[in-house]
Amino acid sequence: MPVPKALVDATHKRPRGRPRKTLDARDDGNRRQALLAAAAQLFRRKGFSATTTRDIAAAAGMQSGSPFYHFKSKDALLYAVMEEGMHTALERQRSVALVPGHAGKEPALQLQELVYSHFEVLLGPGNDFVPVMLYEWRSLQPRQRKSMATLVATYESLWMPVLSALHASGQLRAPVGLSRLLILGALNWSVQWFDEKKSASVQDLTDAAMALFLRDC
Repeated sequence: MPVPKALVDATHKRPRGRPRKTLDARDDGNRRQALLAAAAQLFRRKGFSATTTRDIAAAAGMQSGSPFYHFKSKDALLYAVMEEGMHTALERQRSVALVPGHAGKEPALQLQELVYSHFEVLLGPGNDFVPVMLYEWRSLQPRQRKSMATLVATYESLWMPVLSALHASGQLRAPVGLSRLLILGALNWSVQWFDEKKSASVQDLTDAAMALFLRDC
C-alpha cells in the first residue's frame, strides 16, 4: 500500500532525536573559557572596577554583548574566574597530596611538593586566576565570598596533616594553625613581586621557602 505523500513530507520535516547544535552552540564551552581567560588577565592587570565587559569581550575576540550570554553580570564573571582558579588549585594539590606514596614520604618532602605545586598555581602558565582571587576578594558579593571561603578552606586543609607531622617531629616549631596562615601568606605574596624574567625559578623559590620555614632544610 503506497504511503501518503503528506505523511512522507511530515516525516522528513521532523527528524528523529535531538536537533543538531549550531556551530555557536557547539563552541559554547570554548567561548566561555576564552571569556574566563580574558577576564582573569584584565582583572589582574587593570583591576575589577576598571575593567568593563566591553574590554573583556574585545580581548576574547567577541562582540560587546557576548559576555552576558554566558554570565549574568560582571560580578558573576569575577566569581567564575575565582572559582575556576580554586578548582584548578585544588586539583593540582590533590594530585600531590593524595597520590599513592605521598603520605609515606618524609613530611619535609611532602611539604616541599605542596609548596612547589602552590608556586606553580600562582606563578606558572595561565596564572591569572588565583591572583585575581587574592587581589579582588573584597569585590565579591557576601554570598559569593562565603562560597569561595569554603573552597579556600578545603584547599588549606590539604596542608594540615603535613604541618602537624612536621610539628610533631620538631621541624616546625610554630603552632600548626599559625604556621599554615604564615606559610600560605608568604607564598601568596610572591605574586606581587615575582618576575619570571628577573627572579629565580619556581624550584629556587621552593628551596628558599623550605629553608625559611623548617629547621635543618
